[in-house]
Amino acid sequence: MNHKIITTIAVGLCFSSLTVHAANRVADGRGNGMGNTGVTSANYLLAPFYNPALTAVYRGDDDFGLLLPAIGARVSDSDKSLETIDDLQDTINDFENNPTIANEAQLNAYLDQLDGNKPLAVAGGVAVAVAIPLDLLSVNVFSSGYAEVLAQPVIFESNDTTTRYENSTVDTLAFAYSEVGVALAKQITLFGLPMSLGVSPKFQELETYKQEISIRDFDVSDYDQTKTSKSAFNMDLGAVWFYHNFRGGLAVKDLFSQDIDTQDVGGVDKYELDTQVTVSGAYATEVITASVDWDLTKQGRFVNREDDTRYLRFGLEGNAFGWLQARLGYEFELEDTLDDTFTAGVGFSPGDLFHFDLAGSYAGSNQFGLSGNLAFTF
Repeated sequence: MNHKIITTIAVGLCFSSLTVHAANRVADGRGNGMGNTGVTSANYLLAPFYNPALTAVYRGDDDFGLLLPAIGARVSDSDKSLETIDDLQDTINDFENNPTIANEAQLNAYLDQLDGNKPLAVAGGVAVAVAIPLDLLSVNVFSSGYAEVLAQPVIFESNDTTTRYENSTVDTLAFAYSEVGVALAKQITLFGLPMSLGVSPKFQELETYKQEISIRDFDVSDYDQTKTSKSAFNMDLGAVWFYHNFRGGLAVKDLFSQDIDTQDVGGVDKYELDTQVTVSGAYATEVITASVDWDLTKQGRFVNREDDTRYLRFGLEGNAFGWLQARLGYEFELEDTLDDTFTAGVGFSPGDLFHFDLAGSYAGSNQFGLSGNLAFTF
């Protein structure tokens, strides 16, 4: 899956309207609406993105599933840096065409406002899957991708206004990955307890970007002028246990942790794709599903950038006659890097053949999200 497509979608969604935020790398309208839970509550079609063991958890009349596509994006701009940069660029144009005391003062005010702001974060993901559930061995062939861009204003200190804005920059870091793999799973009985075991071997392409862009010329879509890349083989593991309507589960994502350096632009940064271990529990019936996912490990992301994340997630879904679903969720970010997030979503699944799911999230001022997916099951 081409990372350019992923990031183009992410940037387009985010900056056409600051109304997108999906705290999870999984683009899934159902799980995102349920607080980004899914390790024990996702269906067999979305299983590879949460827990490969769920590939073998299906109903007797399920023969084939197609996810085409799932998409999600987010923006986190709690200090309104993007809006301020836009206003600053307009003021720079005014100042250069007709310098006045008033627009010079306004220009410096915008620079002061940007000084010390938190990084602007943009991210997006896309996923597709084809699943064939079988008693002998269930199979799900999948592809997904994710991209995130971090933009940090760096304001130059000077008493001269022109010198100040000409030497101020937006330092940009970006990471993208795409992967393709196959999830294999089977239900077994161990010590009288039914369970499902799954594995997902996959190939990944990792890329990083780093630039220092003049603040007068900054455009987040220009993130990709520098690039380093790396290919890797990786694997996900998972297990789900069943007791009546209760489920317990464990998922290990990216068993082989990876890291990749940026180009040397004012120094080298490193991105870490850490192994992530999540435990989960769920109560699932035809009418209601309640789930909780707890990350035991943190995701490191960019080293020395204080952007580690780790979540405790809760989700709830109500199902009306198998045709209409309503969902709520909440995420606690345990590393205090990001704000906690409230999520909500709806699903429409007439005849259990066509599935359309849409989710939104809210994490405070200028931190919003949107995700959705289209799927067919037969």
